[in-house]
Amino acid sequence: MAPARVSILMYHQIGAFAPMRAHRSTYCHHRRFAAQMAWLHHLRYPVLRLEQAIAGLRGQAPLPPRAVVLTFDDGYENFYQYALPVLARYGFPAMVYALADRLGQPAGWFAADGRATPPLMSAARLRELRRAGIDVGSHGLTHQRLAQVDRALARREITLSKSRLEQALGEPVRHFCYPYGSYDDAVVAMAAQAGYDSATTCDRAGAVAGEDPLRLPRKAISFGDSLAGYAWKLHVKQRRKAAPPVLQATERRSTA
Repeated sequence: MAPARVSILMYHQIGAFAPMRAHRSTYCHHRRFAAQMAWLHHLRYPVLRLEQAIAGLRGQAPLPPRAVVLTFDDGYENFYQYALPVLARYGFPAMVYALADRLGQPAGWFAADGRATPPLMSAARLRELRRAGIDVGSHGLTHQRLAQVDRALARREITLSKSRLEQALGEPVRHFCYPYGSYDDAVVAMAAQAGYDSATTCDRAGAVAGEDPLRLPRKAISFGDSLAGYAWKLHVKQRRKAAPPVLQATERRSTA
């Protein structure tokens, strides 16, 4: 019998975007997103909350075949406008990873690439998402490459983001996402010490039974993905060869 497996999909912005050549893995046109969600619904893919998937990977609960988890990095305001209505239409859960010290502010790190800085959701908006059944996790305080910055700063980003989001939401925050996919063993240890139940990466593969919940791989959904390409990503099983920690921090500048 094949091991339990789940496809954790990684999205960023959902909206109306002109054709582009750079940073394609951080954009998804809203029409394509709607088509992707309709396809999952039509073919009866089980779309799970992240907590359900982790329980299944740990062998604590059944994990249905073809299971999918939807994650959205950074917490862009356009999630509320474009993604939430589609998710609500099909009753799909999702995880939004927010930046605790950037709530309601522009995504300032875009300026380094010469891109316009889209707005991020406010604390009030995140609370509204929670009432709608959308989960919220931490993406750090300010979107740092955690494996490259000073260790004290990395620990602060991981630990304080948890407590500040918990204060903003009025409930525990149990899940983390490494910005830019930048992590190493020390960063993973910090996430464990902070008390997170899981942390997602930008390592592109399906998550399998026995997976370290603090190193969960995901499959990036890109601006140019057709439905055929989307289906192919859902069924890819082989994990890419892991890059050394220093490369993980630098190779994925455009993926988180």
